Amino acid sequence: MNKNELIAAVADSSGLSRNDATKAVEAVFDTIQTTLKKGDEVRLVGFGTFSTARRKASTGRNPRTGEPMTIKASTQPKFKAGKGLKDSVN
Repeated sequence: MNKNELIAAVADSSGLSRNDATKAVEAVFDTIQTTLKKGDEVRLVGFGTFSTARRKASTGRNPRTGEPMTIKASTQPKFKAGKGLKDSVN
């Protein structure tokens, strides 16, 4: 399912217009992204938790040339599925 299919499913199941469903889905994504940028986590009980993890700088190799290169430190988004989501899938 892609984003447009998600918006259509939300519109169908909630009775919202497609335009209102688009605004709702975009607002959820924007809020999660803004919260993660601040370094906080988003915990949705029964669904899962969005958080961030810090990756240290490391040394890697360029696959084409084999030369060593520095990979800079970064912050990566993480998602850990909750029990309710895990149980619904299995």
